[in-house]
Amino acid sequence: MWPNSCVRRATTRRSAVRNRVRRSTSVSDRRSEDHEHHGTMITNATNATNTRNVDLYKTVFVCFVFSCVSWRASVSAAAEVLDRVLAVVGGQLITLTDVTAARDLGLQSADNQSDPVRAILSKLIDRELVLAEVERYAPAEPSADAVDREVARVRTRFTNAETFDAALARSGLDEKNLRETLRQDLRIQAYEDQRFATAGDRRQDVIAEWTAGLRRRGDIIDLYLAGR
Repeated sequence: MWPNSCVRRATTRRSAVRNRVRRSTSVSDRRSEDHEHHGTMITNATNATNTRNVDLYKTVFVCFVFSCVSWRASVSAAAEVLDRVLAVVGGQLITLTDVTAARDLGLQSADNQSDPVRAILSKLIDRELVLAEVERYAPAEPSADAVDREVARVRTRFTNAETFDAALARSGLDEKNLRETLRQDLRIQAYEDQRFATAGDRRQDVIAEWTAGLRRRGDIIDLYLAGR
């Protein structure tokens, strides 16, 4: 009896040990699973936070870009009001400032027309068409002295240097711009003197007919509407 009893007790102890090992292993596995689950939750939470941060940064960036675009559009609209494009001739812009400068500096006359802007704009359109012809044939350049005389002639239209400078400022020009405009006018004059040298008394009529032909063939976009 005793040996069998000892065998049963030994077997029982081994079973108990195995059960404790299994329970310990099960607890350990559950703890490991809990730890992994907790880690996954932390990772997911971190990823969610990062995603929210990225979305926030994207939103802020989009708002910033939209604000910049809106600001640029406002500035562009304001600039258009201050210096409206009235015509495009062969790719060259003629603006309201150009018309104002030609009028205030006495470079072009409105000839007592009811719409002085239209009258001067038409002359500036013709001038651009003629300049394109001048560039094709390249007449001799005017001398610096000739340009100086033209500048002095413009100055005589004003009572003093201060009023002359004020007119330049209102026109958005400086003396360098004025000299370039007068240089081009002298080139036009030299070209017409050469081309229409034999026209005699009909010179002005012939030039007018020639200019009308340039208008018919020219690439002109006239954007001016009276009263705008």
